[in-house]
Amino acid sequence: MKKLLAKAAIGAALIMSTGPALADFKPLEADPTEINFGIISTESTANLKQQWLPFLADMEKWTGMKVKPFFAPDYAGIIEAMRFGKVHVAWFGNKSGMEAVDRSGAEVFAQQVGVDGKQGYYSYVITHKDNTALNSLDDLLKCDKSLNFGIGDPNSTSGFLVPSYYVFAKNGVDPKKCFKTVRNANHETNFMATANKQVDAAANNSEQWVRSHNKVPALAANVKVIWKSPLIPSDPITYRKDLSKELKAKVKGFFLTYGRFGAPAEVKKARDILAGMQLAPFVDSNNTQLYPIRQLALFKDKIKIQSSALDANEKTAKLAEIDEKLATLGVLSDNVGM
Repeated sequence: MKKLLAKAAIGAALIMSTGPALADFKPLEADPTEINFGIISTESTANLKQQWLPFLADMEKWTGMKVKPFFAPDYAGIIEAMRFGKVHVAWFGNKSGMEAVDRSGAEVFAQQVGVDGKQGYYSYVITHKDNTALNSLDDLLKCDKSLNFGIGDPNSTSGFLVPSYYVFAKNGVDPKKCFKTVRNANHETNFMATANKQVDAAANNSEQWVRSHNKVPALAANVKVIWKSPLIPSDPITYRKDLSKELKAKVKGFFLTYGRFGAPAEVKKARDILAGMQLAPFVDSNNTQLYPIRQLALFKDKIKIQSSALDANEKTAKLAEIDEKLATLGVLSDNVGM
């Protein structure tokens, strides 16, 4: 078993280096004097500031360092900012977190927990409630190029990767050939476009569903869900792996104690701030939480190759390579209790 795990660990390193080289990120010369905190663009910057700034203010008090929010118009902007040392700590989705680990020197150290205590959420496909012609995936995937579809950022887990696999790849559907138009947007934009009949259907998630119903209940009441995914692991919190042990401990200590320890008034204040973010206190995590997402990405690639027009020998070789990676991830997942 030790030999098997050692081989699997080597295989995992190979899996995580199939994209740009791990050494491609720019090493930090020293710890930063202030922390830039990356926040992925799931919603408008104004909404994200309202949710995150009180939390970051408390992080600043705890660490004794200036903590500045870092926003970008898309997920790739945060991944690249971490890659070049412009972001030191970041909230990602699992797909973007996987990209950041592989390309930007990121390391998962904590995981979000929903305000309901669940360590997971769901991808949705939504449509307007008045659209009686769309009630299921069969209705959505008629593929007569009559529908306008909103999909998420390419680095989004629930907005892109999960529907790309479960909705499209598993059903042998190419969205670009199926729909009249396919456009990428963040969760909030896709939700509002659906509510206002600007798209016929869109990928979304259970977190945005709750947020939109709380923020714009009248508009949100116009939206219905026609597909729900299996449970997706809650989002990771990452820091640059080349931060010093001392700074890592300080940052991780803040996340894992926030809303748990302190004077009763402080704990209540922290819990209220987290509730405004639809969160409960964070839990410890590491890069292994990304294993299911790596498996999902590989399954998606496998289905794409199987239906491709590649030469038979090339197809066989590529499929064998994917199967080996999946086997490695299976061993690793089994041995971390996933």
